[in-house]
Amino acid sequence: MKTTKDVLPDESVADQSALTDGIYGNYGGMYVPPPLESKLHALAGAFRSAVGDKSFREEFMYYLKTFVGRPTPLFYARNLSDMTGSKIYLKREDLSHTGAHKINNTIGQILLAKRMGAKEIIAETGAGQHGVATATAAALMGIKCKIFMGKTDVQRQAVNVSRIKLLGAELIPTELGTATLKDAVNAAIEYWVGSPESFYLLGSQVGPHPYPVMVGYFQHIIGKEARQQILDIEGRLPDSIFACIGGGSNAIGLFGAFLDDKDVEIHAAEGGGSGSKPKTAATLNFGIPGVFQGTYSYCLTDDNGQPTDSWSIAAGLDYPGISPQHSHLKDTGRAHYHVITDQEAIDAFRLLSRLEGIIPAIETSHAIALAQKLLKDKNKLAVINLSGRGDKDVERDLA
Repeated sequence: MKTTKDVLPDESVADQSALTDGIYGNYGGMYVPPPLESKLHALAGAFRSAVGDKSFREEFMYYLKTFVGRPTPLFYARNLSDMTGSKIYLKREDLSHTGAHKINNTIGQILLAKRMGAKEIIAETGAGQHGVATATAAALMGIKCKIFMGKTDVQRQAVNVSRIKLLGAELIPTELGTATLKDAVNAAIEYWVGSPESFYLLGSQVGPHPYPVMVGYFQHIIGKEARQQILDIEGRLPDSIFACIGGGSNAIGLFGAFLDDKDVEIHAAEGGGSGSKPKTAATLNFGIPGVFQGTYSYCLTDDNGQPTDSWSIAAGLDYPGISPQHSHLKDTGRAHYHVITDQEAIDAFRLLSRLEGIIPAIETSHAIALAQKLLKDKNKLAVINLSGRGDKDVERDLA
């Protein structure tokens, strides 16, 4: 079996043009006021320089192996497979240090911040996993850290709030809007504009260029590992792959390595909330293209075309925008995006816990639910990105 060193990201990414201009088909770009534009151009230049530097890539891999614990295993979920009627493997990102895929990106960006001489790290978080991962990386590198989080999410993700504080980061709740993820992003950006020595460590594949490119690059290790692992175990590629999607980071992390494999179907589960359109986070199903938080992509809007509030039981999916790359994949038909309701996710949360002894994050449970629906009695080979563990959700009366 190949080692993680063999799948070290090199200076390339899946879309070479995106490395330069951040455009995915009709989507992406940099829609920001002048004070931010200069920061973003400097960041893009620093990123291009870093990924072209072998020593940077080797340092990134060193921490992924010795600190994060990569490669994460590909686990054959025998009981889930027997029940579903298809052979299902789980990519165990929940076994990464801090319990989710988020740590891959925070290690990459914190090394970039260090390279750029940043004195402070700021970040947004919804489910709290990115906040924990950022606080962890900042502690590792000895850089002070501020985490912005909506007050609603502070209340429903109390375990991760405690972890963030324990790691030495300053937690800054915001009561803007619905006090959820999009509002935490707004608060973080507002702070960043007035803080010349800070580095904004964005957690998902959203926002202005170069963030979607950077996050996709640092998360691409998930799919590169999974692709090699399934070939080693089964001798072939899967028929389909699955992930949950809010902003899009764990999904593109898995999908990126399979985009050129046309026989591999790609499926993502959006947060459908109660199942009715006004109460949903299913941006690619119910949104329209537009500019939101610095990029052109799909966005949930009201009757006047203005960005509106979203809802999902999963704080990490509760976001009205989406990755510009996923927007492009939807339009081209290369990936398929589905609505999974809160109740379907809760049912899958319980099911995987009791069938496999693995408690998934409620975000990840959306992908489990989708795979069950699409793979039932199909006798297919599939990989699901188990993007995070459910420790943070067990006190929410979901069991």
